[in-house]
Amino acid sequence: MSDPYVVVVMGVSGTGKTTIGQLLAGALDVPYAEGDDFHPPENIAKMSAGTPLDDNDRWPWLDAVGAWAAGRAGQGGVVAASSLKRSYRDRLRAAAPDLVFVHLAGDRALIEKRMAARKGHFMPTALLDSQFATLQPLEDDEAGVTVEVTGTPEDIAGRAVEALRGL
Repeated sequence: MSDPYVVVVMGVSGTGKTTIGQLLAGALDVPYAEGDDFHPPENIAKMSAGTPLDDNDRWPWLDAVGAWAAGRAGQGGVVAASSLKRSYRDRLRAAAPDLVFVHLAGDRALIEKRMAARKGHFMPTALLDSQFATLQPLEDDEAGVTVEVTGTPEDIAGRAVEALRGL
């Protein structure tokens, strides 16, 4: 990886985007940004109440994440952002064309178990089905890699680093 990547760690809630994103940023020696911090309060309240966001809720959030990513161009960075639909990733790439995605993927039962064990997160497990229904995995023409979420966070982050090196 000659130029520092700006990486979006994507996937459904509960895949470990924050944990893996932080480890990945450390391994790449670049800053980390938490995608949830870019949500307006209305989005947090909606999700906390168990109501899935619609696209109109997501556009301002994606624009904020995209602006952060664009500001990191040439310097590198990692941001966790679900980016479940191709149209969402396209919107992020419109702001920051050289983005690379790391899709954290895994078995629904494992992810639900991890979600249930989380403390203090606003996303209830009841929204997991809507997340999987919305998910459009990376397509062949998208810059990125898919990494399974089995093993320890360090294992997963290590596989992500290796996969990025293979791009």
